[in-house]
Amino acid sequence: MKAPWFRRYLLPGLVFQSAVIAGGYGTGRENVEFFLSIGPTPGLAAMALSTAIWSAVCAVTFELARQFRSYEYRNFFKRLLGPSWTLFEVTYVLLTLLVLAVIGAAAGSIADETFGLPYALGVIVALGSVALLLFYGSVTIERFFAGWSFALYAVYVGLVVWSLIRFGSMLGESFAASPLEGSWVVNGIRYGGYNLSAAAVALFTVRHIQTRKQAVWAGLLAGVIGMLPAFFFYLAMVPHYPAIVNATVPSNLILEALGSRTFQIAYQVILFGTLIETGTGMIHAVNERLAATRRERGAGLPSWARPAVAAVFLGIALSLTPLGLIDLIRQGYGTITWGFIVYYVLPVLTVGAWLAFRKRRETQGGTQGAEGAA
Repeated sequence: MKAPWFRRYLLPGLVFQSAVIAGGYGTGRENVEFFLSIGPTPGLAAMALSTAIWSAVCAVTFELARQFRSYEYRNFFKRLLGPSWTLFEVTYVLLTLLVLAVIGAAAGSIADETFGLPYALGVIVALGSVALLLFYGSVTIERFFAGWSFALYAVYVGLVVWSLIRFGSMLGESFAASPLEGSWVVNGIRYGGYNLSAAAVALFTVRHIQTRKQAVWAGLLAGVIGMLPAFFFYLAMVPHYPAIVNATVPSNLILEALGSRTFQIAYQVILFGTLIETGTGMIHAVNERLAATRRERGAGLPSWARPAVAAVFLGIALSLTPLGLIDLIRQGYGTITWGFIVYYVLPVLTVGAWLAFRKRRETQGGTQGAEGAA
């Protein structure tokens, strides 16, 4: 994890994935709402479109962050959007509160459905662990994100391989009976749009990137790394379509169908850790933004500020968790996604891409430094 190539090419994508996965992604609920609910084949097409959007936006974002030396979202969006950057921050803060509520609801559901523990205990343990990680800061967060991501891939691969062995004969039939039609383009854009807030979470890792080539490759890989677990999970879900569409925690339905209590517990433990990752990453981005503002004023961020910010966010999120996992995802995400498309996706793929191209042309037209050669 300390190797330069790992930090430059893979770490941004792993942090991006850790922030993306959230409670809805990890439980399978987002897979259902945005993809499988429109049918297996259209859902897969929507997933491919979302991946392409993620890769393109992350590639431009990481290169611009490298050029701007902006490793937190405030400076980055001030350079990209000018005075209107605050619109992004408002949308980001609202999404952070929503995601934290989803994380709490998912943790409560896992505690209840898998372990028979009180719903409230799952919520408190998950959100409390987020506060603990934030207390230790960036280095600890990077290590936790990278290490837990490998554990996540291991259980996701295990889940899909086992599911395909048991139910693979039904996979082809499900796709064959589902023509490519419906709202897959809209769903792909919507899912790709709101989840790109995770690219802002990964900005602090761009400080490891030195050249344009590294930034672009890190961004392209981030989209694929971010979606791979969802793709694996999707293949495991399709044989259970359409019954799985109405499951609150779709992963539990699959795990129960496999019939292994041991694997179910192992999967849910790993999933619990991913919930903690997501909440940590989103609040950490806010803390990094506040720290940068304090540095500009010649002061440091007080030691009490980071846990205090976490406490405020987690307290508000705690009040939202009673709404439940399905309603939080269905009603909340569907609305807020258009804000990120307007304030982030469109600007970064137009003005942002032009700025990156212009910078490259100017550099190549002048001195042939390392950046231009990249």
